[in-house]
Amino acid sequence: MVDRPAALPARPFFSSGPCAKPPGWSAALLDTRSLGRSHRSAIGKSRLQQAIDRTHALLGLPADYRLGIVPASDTGAMELALWSLLGTHPVTMLAWESFGAGWVTDVVRQLKLDADVRTADYGELPDLGGIDPTSDIVFTWNGTTSGVRVPDADWIAPGRTGLTICDATSAAFAQHLDWPKIDVGTFSWQKALGGEAGHGMLVLSPRAVERLESEPAARPLPKIFRLTKSGQLIDGIFRGETINTPSMLAVEDWLFALDWAERVGGLSRLIARADANAAALDRWVQRTDWIEHLAASPNIRSNSSVCLQFADRSNAGANAARQKAMVKLLEEEQAALDVGAYRDAPAGLRIWCGATVDTGDIETLGPWLDWAFAQTERGEQSR
Repeated sequence: MVDRPAALPARPFFSSGPCAKPPGWSAALLDTRSLGRSHRSAIGKSRLQQAIDRTHALLGLPADYRLGIVPASDTGAMELALWSLLGTHPVTMLAWESFGAGWVTDVVRQLKLDADVRTADYGELPDLGGIDPTSDIVFTWNGTTSGVRVPDADWIAPGRTGLTICDATSAAFAQHLDWPKIDVGTFSWQKALGGEAGHGMLVLSPRAVERLESEPAARPLPKIFRLTKSGQLIDGIFRGETINTPSMLAVEDWLFALDWAERVGGLSRLIARADANAAALDRWVQRTDWIEHLAASPNIRSNSSVCLQFADRSNAGANAARQKAMVKLLEEEQAALDVGAYRDAPAGLRIWCGATVDTGDIETLGPWLDWAFAQTERGEQSR
């Protein structure tokens, strides 16, 4: 018998995207001066430039790296990079979860490139050794749907001639990223700082810019994918002159998130908060016999999108039904929202532990997960 917990998490927002808003967020606190104005107005350009400059500084990007705002969240940023850059060098694709598998589909089936594809099951990493240094490498730093991240960038050759294209959307602002080893990085606002969806950010190293200007992909590109004009980088994209019209409300929301991130202590503090949240969740997992980490090795385990699976995997259908029942029960109780495992992953739970979540709420969550499991164990949903 597991008693219904008395205390609820103060903020039951554990979704892995869109993620929890920063503590203290309120729509009433957003600066509205740019709303209803053109993004090309002086204030519109100023706010977009602030979003770029402050994000660049918060991430600690190298001074000569460019950062721009692009359409369609992280997906748009990655598609733009893949279609604009790949095709003139060999390609190595690394995939160990749903989004990485999607990039494989784009490169192999849509761009029809003959790539070296290395995959792994959920909870594991593919072989990262012996990658051709002339090859372009496409990978996710943190697998949002598997809870598996690369431990470091030591496997990327320092003298490589190929480019590294990294989907970093659930790693940026939560994990240490080795930017000198990343030529193209992408992420979205709705992940680790709890911004709004619809806008992506694209990081380009000098090597990536050189490739765009000297070896453009030999394929036609739609307008929203074009980064060059007459063989030169469209530099305005990286100064707030967006490819298409942005939502200034989303921009103001992102600036609020940056305000909070700077106020709590910057990148190191954001990473520390995510680490503390993941550690608190792990303490609960270690004393719980019905759940376990999807990523068995702590060395590759995410501190942001923590993925868990049922310990008893003898009946996949029953586990899927239990996951659905638990998620429904937890939402009804307002104890946890959106904590089901990703649809393609093994049945279980996925708990966002990024910096905008408070450790106290993670600690309060554990007993509710035990209670929900016990309710579904008995086939009951009584309170």
